[in-house]
Amino acid sequence: MFWYYIIALIIIGIDQITKWIVITSMELGERISMVEGFFYLTSHRNQGAAWGILQGKMGFFYVVTVIVVIGVIYYMQKYARNDKWLALGLSFILGGAIGNFIDRLFRQEVVDFFDFYILNYNFPIFNVADSALTIGVILFIIATILDELKKGKSKS
Repeated sequence: MFWYYIIALIIIGIDQITKWIVITSMELGERISMVEGFFYLTSHRNQGAAWGILQGKMGFFYVVTVIVVIGVIYYMQKYARNDKWLALGLSFILGGAIGNFIDRLFRQEVVDFFDFYILNYNFPIFNVADSALTIGVILFIIATILDELKKGKSKS
């Protein structure tokens, strides 16, 4: 179980290092083309959540993040000891939640920079922590499905 906390710490480290690089080497709003018409690095700040919802609601995000972190650690200790997929998913969620929490706590905003255009749709700009949260939720769903399939087979 210890390794899953190390994974969360690695995610937090990568997230904070990449954000520091963006802050120190790019002007706010600056855009660097990586794959023209598809992928850019864009220095962006967000005081809300995905798609700009709940702008400026820092108190709400502090409370929700603390509850999520406590819940993830509890769930990891209680239920993920024997389920690698579940533990891995929860470690990604934990790392992503803490990564963005650090931004909100110390910067009062989240640093975003991955900017994709998908079929002419400008997807909301995101960061490593957001990616980890998404991957973690997907792994959590996979773990839940696998667990339900295993329970179904043991009943028959």
